[in-house]
Amino acid sequence: MKRSAYILISALIFLPSCTKPVKIPTSGTVTINNILKMDPKTQAYYSNGFLFSTGSIVSSLSVPGPDVNIINDGTTGDLILATNNFQNSFYKAGTYASAAVAKTVFDTLSAPVVNQWAVWADSLKAGQVWIYKSGDEHYSKIRIVSTISEMRSGTAYSECTFDWVYQPDGSLTFPVK
Repeated sequence: MKRSAYILISALIFLPSCTKPVKIPTSGTVTINNILKMDPKTQAYYSNGFLFSTGSIVSSLSVPGPDVNIINDGTTGDLILATNNFQNSFYKAGTYASAAVAKTVFDTLSAPVVNQWAVWADSLKAGQVWIYKSGDEHYSKIRIVSTISEMRSGTAYSECTFDWVYQPDGSLTFPVK
């Protein structure tokens, strides 16, 4: 009986150490929009954006908040990827006429040369490839798959679907497929 108790206690001690670490994705496809919601606790409005370091959609009220949000300029219907890091964070690597060409360029883009960073990624359109630099200087490459810019219930609605690859080591070198 005593031996069974020792085995049980030993198993209970070592079992929690056998859990597998959670693997954070470093690439994928995501869709974000500009729908405002209200937090019932804080009574504050928020939207959801994308946080590359966790590979997830997060609220603008979260800490850390999203790296990028989609906004509509409200006049011409141009869509913008914006960030709250108060830095020039975007570089357009190119605009391509077909989805196939954009995907090939995106997939093979390994070490982009950035000439000048911009405050936001503006005039978003399918077929564009962008480089994003976070506030802590980690990089992501983005391929715009599709966009929607329209009026819904009297409000300018924006939506953007994009492929992304995040480089967690802080270098501007991406793996290629």
